[in-house]
Amino acid sequence: MKRVFISTGEVSGDLQTSLLVRGLYQQAAARNIELEVLALGGPRMAAAGAKILADTTPIGSIGLFEALPYVLPTLKIQRRAKAFLKDNPPDLVVLVDYLEPNLSLGSFVRKKFPQVPIWYYIAPQEWVWSIGDRSTNRLAGLVDCILSIFPEEARYYRDKGAMVKWVGHPLLDHLAQAPTRDEARQRLGIGDQETAIALIPASRQQEIKYLMPTIFEAAKHLQKRLAQQNKPVRFLIPLSLEKYREAITQAVTEFGLKASIIGRGEMDVLGLPAEDLGQQPSITCLAGADLAIAKSGTVNLEAALLDVPQAVVYKVSPVTAWIARNILKFSIPFMSIVNLVEMQSVVPEFLQEAATPEAIAEEAWKILQGSGRQTVLEDYASVRRALGGGGACKRAADAILDAL
Repeated sequence: MKRVFISTGEVSGDLQTSLLVRGLYQQAAARNIELEVLALGGPRMAAAGAKILADTTPIGSIGLFEALPYVLPTLKIQRRAKAFLKDNPPDLVVLVDYLEPNLSLGSFVRKKFPQVPIWYYIAPQEWVWSIGDRSTNRLAGLVDCILSIFPEEARYYRDKGAMVKWVGHPLLDHLAQAPTRDEARQRLGIGDQETAIALIPASRQQEIKYLMPTIFEAAKHLQKRLAQQNKPVRFLIPLSLEKYREAITQAVTEFGLKASIIGRGEMDVLGLPAEDLGQQPSITCLAGADLAIAKSGTVNLEAALLDVPQAVVYKVSPVTAWIARNILKFSIPFMSIVNLVEMQSVVPEFLQEAATPEAIAEEAWKILQGSGRQTVLEDYASVRRALGGGGACKRAADAILDAL
């Protein structure tokens, strides 16, 4: 029996790591390797076959002060994981994103079990916004190999002295089975003449506070403009976590949006396979949409791979933004993954003070009217090519099993 321990956090980490877990079990079976995957992760990884030691999907934040409420829960999970590993040494460790908690776990493993290989999959985006080399050098010096999903990420970490294998992006495989536009609209009951707009406000608690009101106010502007032209509109809001349902439902009522909130329960009613319940809401909503207004994150790449034009919104607290700019001298070329792939502006981004409902609604209106739509789709095709084609999960799983 070979034992692999995997650590990740947040909703997007759970999704992308679940694809790796599934790939590991498939490739292990093909090689007649008896495998056990133990993990810090979430329900999607559990559905893929991992034994979850603690659920890390609710523990996610962006920003300095925004992270404070999650410090103690993170430390508690870390203690549990380290105690388990001490008594149950793994044959190999895979760390996925989730920088500081994973560096702590990786350092513990390296000290206690120096012979155990430590691999990093989906390295933190230090290659985009590194404020200094401290974390980067710690990571490069800690791990035996980085499985890279972006070309620029691979180059960056190689330059820092790390062993890197570029495998491509797992979402290409994941979205290969996504419904077509017509299939998604039929499932969601969207009429032929109805404009469908996906709103993706939050996968983290602070995004409910800082992003959702802005995105919903922009949606309200669009709803009014479409009504003036007698064009019916439906907003599709997939739930990343069920705990956000109440806040989102209240906000929909407050802003007077004609919206459908789509969570696991709704997908069950639509008759989708049970094993897909944890993954389908955002993908089905995006697949059926004419436009998306979304937070910055993995969902931007999902929209791009589904050929859905989008506007990307990113905001943190004003205090965090001030510290980042004036003390940490924080500066990045782009925020959205889609723009980072080839370091060019493919989709519009609205960051901090620029993220006003009026500006977002105006850009979204231009997209709905067809302005630049063909250019966006051509750029999406270029992004897809740059991500390496399909097979990323198989390549990553094979590399890990080779190391075992």
